[in-house]
Formats: sequence, structure tokens, C-alpha cells
Amino acid sequence: MNIGWVSKILEDSQYNLLIFKYEEIEALEKRIIVKNDKPYVNCIIREKEVHLKPEEIVRQLYTAKLIKDYGYPRKRIRFEHPVQFGRETKSADIVVFDKDRPTVEYIIVEVKKPKLKDGKEQLRSYCNATGAPIGVWSNGGQISHYNRKDPNFFEDITDIPKADQTFEDILKERFTLRDLIIRDKIPNEGKSLKTIITEMEDEVLANAGVDVFEEVFKLIFAKLYDEQKSQQDKSVINYFLRNKELPQVSERQAFYSAKNNDTFDSIKEALQKIDDSGFRVLEFRNTGQSEGELKKKIQKLFDDAKNKWPGVFPDESKIDLSPSHLSVCISSLQDVKLFNSNLQVIDEAFEYLVNKSSKGEKGQYFTPRHVIDMCVKMLNPKRGEYMIDTAAGSCGFTVHTIFHRTGHLFENTEISQEEKEDVLKVFGIDFDEKVVRVARTLNLIAGDGETNILHLNTLDYDRWDEIVNNPDWRDTYGSGFRRLEALKKETNGHKEFLFDILMANPPFAGDIKESRIIHKYELGYNKKNKPKSKVGRDILFIERNLDFIKPGGRMAIVLPQG
Repeated sequence: MNIGWVSKILEDSQYNLLIFKYEEIEALEKRIIVKNDKPYVNCIIREKEVHLKPEEIVRQLYTAKLIKDYGYPRKRIRFEHPVQFGRETKSADIVVFDKDRPTVEYIIVEVKKPKLKDGKEQLRSYCNATGAPIGVWSNGGQISHYNRKDPNFFEDITDIPKADQTFEDILKERFTLRDLIIRDKIPNEGKSLKTIITEMEDEVLANAGVDVFEEVFKLIFAKLYDEQKSQQDKSVINYFLRNKELPQVSERQAFYSAKNNDTFDSIKEALQKIDDSGFRVLEFRNTGQSEGELKKKIQKLFDDAKNKWPGVFPDESKIDLSPSHLSVCISSLQDVKLFNSNLQVIDEAFEYLVNKSSKGEKGQYFTPRHVIDMCVKMLNPKRGEYMIDTAAGSCGFTVHTIFHRTGHLFENTEISQEEKEDVLKVFGIDFDEKVVRVARTLNLIAGDGETNILHLNTLDYDRWDEIVNNPDWRDTYGSGFRRLEALKKETNGHKEFLFDILMANPPFAGDIKESRIIHKYELGYNKKNKPKSKVGRDILFIERNLDFIKPGGRMAIVLPQG
């Protein structure tokens, strides 16, 4: 069926229909009446012909879902419902009224504002004016569901209740890894983790008086651990999908690019049939307990994660968000599946957080995954070879080298002892403590609790001894550093090593001006053999990288010029 009119109306608009099924769009297309070359539809609620504009398409489609999927009768739904703001009256796009009090607003839906931030503000004003506890915003491509906790906070919810459910019913539903895959916000709501974090900032984080990077990192760390604890359930799910000849959960590209055809819905439909009564219940969730109890539960999860993956957070570190702020953040993140095939979900979020906290002044950026994949394929790391990234950032090169060798993507899978030995031949160094901790997290997970990611300044190797003799540093990085020292060309100093492979994307911004560092490099001198007053950081990295690889070694380096 050619869904021609719908496509034509949405052309050049800020609306699309990714959250709707093909057959839902097709059903609307069949209802279109053309008059004087203009499309109209007999309104599903008002029972009169209305001119079809982009927002009207979304309103008609979403209302059809309210009736068919959620079971709300037409008599409880109204369009353009008047909402009073002092002397001014505005119209809410869709209102669902309370089951027992037919004049009391229960759910308000906003479709006229195509941008989330604008839509959320509009929803907030309508919910505050009417007292409606639930709000929904959609532009057809993305959707957000909220519970209005009080006038200050909008808390994300997984979905709205069906007509025969209460709000408490959906909070207390048993929720396993199977449910997380089915309801994952990223494919279902058309959002990225970065969008979700930005929304959390707007809602609570900006005014919470905390380090946003630290608090979000703690939550992601705890959530990764929660998903990791359901490792065995994932094996059951994949066995089931294999038998149905459907893409497995870890094959995220196939799994999510399928969103535009029937495969994604087939996977969700198939997963609904799995009996998950024996599955572990996920803990990183707001299940209707008090905010204080929720904070205790998440702190325990964070503490257990620190024990599982040591050396990322200090033992004494705690979640600093207040219980009410934490509650909003948990609700925002709980329906996002973090383990995926190529780190892009986490990467984009960490790039945003790291750049925001360091204000981009160090010339860092996270290397695009396709560039990393290309370099890894070109250099083709083999079993037994030693690899290093000297400007590791979030460690895309190291993690993808591990994947290339073991065949396991970032997918929450146990690795064998033989594979673990391969993992321990992969190294990374970076001078930014924040990105080192992100990198250590990803490598600890990929490497089953072991990692060689070190917090050092690659260019200033003469000063390494001062750092490595610090007891606190050795507690965290000692075992990895001992493995690095075993690869030194000579026993004295830290200048030359014997790596087979090096891949790096060094920071470009800023020149090195310290004569102490410049004097160590041949490229620090001009043609007359006089030391330069400053040298581009990336230039020194070229020479430094050559020190790390043995004769016949292979190198891939990302540079600002060809």
C-alpha cells in the first residue's frame, strides 16, 4: 500500500512516524478523504472531517493506540480540551479523563510542539493547571511518558497505564531483562542516551549542586552491573531467538535497524512468549517505594558494582544526589539497555559528559566507531600480539581490539581463561583521570574484571616514576603497570617498548611549551638543531608512538591533517 498522502504531509516537517507500526499508518491512509486537492480525515474522537496537518496525523495515530492498545473508551477522550490559566484559556491536544470522575483530567498528551523541550514545558503547565498526574509528549518519531510527582519534577515512566490498570500497577510490575529489551527507550522512543541525560539535566541535575559527570557515571556504573547480573537470562533469550531465526540481542545493529520494518516488532512479539518467571528481577528501578528506600537500594547496587569492578571509584564514594533528584534520574535511565554491540549508546553519552566537564579545552573527542572498526580491521590484531593506545580516551581502540580477538562484543558475556590472557595483552594510557575511569569501566567489563588502562602522561615519561611510586596510584593501576614494564625494551627508564600494534587518536588542541618535554624529542628541534619554543601536541605524539612499537610493528594514528 502506498502511504502517499501521509508522507507528503510530513515532508519538510519536524514530525516523523517511527514510533508507529506500518499497519497503523496504513489504516490512517485508508481513512483520508481528498477535497480540492487537500487531505481530510473523519476525526476518531470529534466525528467530523478535519484537515490533516503533521501534528493532526500524530494525534489521530496516537489516539487510535489509546483506544486499541490501551483500552481507553472514546467517551473518556477529548481533543482541544480547554485549560484555564487565570484569565487565559489554552487547549490541550488530547486529554484522557479519570475513570471514576469523568470531569477530572487523568492523562494529557501534547503533539503540537515538535521539540521535546517545548513539549515538556507545555505539558508541565497543563498538568500543573489541571492536576493531571500523567503527561505524554510525542512528535511521532520520539515519545516521552511522565508522572507529575509535584509541580517541580516530571518523572519518566516506562509507559502509561492501560484502562484497566492503576499507576501503582505499572510501577510494581515484575521487570526482567526480557522486559528491558522489549521496552528499551532507545529504539522504542527514538531517543539517544545523550538526549535522556540532557533531559535529566534540565529536570534536576543542573540545580542539584552536584558534579553532573560524577553522578551520571555512578548511575551508569550501577546500571551496567545490574544488567551484568542478568547474564544467564540473556543466554536463555538468545537461545530462544536463535530457534526463531531472529537476530540475537547482542546483534544490536540488526536488532535496531529493524525498527523501520517488521523484524523489530517480530522480536518483541517473540520475546513476549518467553516465560521469564525464573528470570532475575532487575534492581535498577523505581518500583513505587519511598525515595529514601530507593536511594538505599541504588547505593547498595553501586557498592556491589565497586566491589566487582575495583579501581574506578574510591571505596568510600557515595551517590550524592538527594533522594528526590535520584528518583527522577533512576526513572529516566531505568528503561535504557546499556550493553550493546559497539558501545555507541554509552559512547555518545560519555563524550557529552566528558566534554562538558572539561569544556573541550584539551582537544579531546571520542573517535567515531566506524573509524575505530576500520583501523582494527586494517591492523588485524592476532592472538598473542601486544596492543597499546597511547591517548586512550574512552578506549574505543582497546575495547574493539578485545572484541576483534575474542569475538565478544560489549554484550554481557562470560569469557574463557584463554580469552582473558588475550585481554591482558591490550593496554591504554591517558592523562585525563575522568576518561581513564570511563575507559577502565568499559575494559573491566570487556576483560572480565582485569584491565591495563593507566592514568599517565604519555609524552612526559621521565616523570612516570614520581607517579607510579604513589601508594594510592599503585593500588589502582599497579598490576597493569607491572604488565607494561615487562614490555620495556631496556630495564632503565620508560622510553621504549616492544608492542606489536599501536592505535591512537591523540589530542590535537594546544601546543606543548614546556622545554623539559620538548628537549626529549627529535621533532622538538628545528633544522639548525635548536629547540623550538612550542610544538603541536599531535606532532610529539607521532614520535612518541614510534618509541612504543618494536621493529616490524604496525601503527594507526588519527591526525588533524593528512
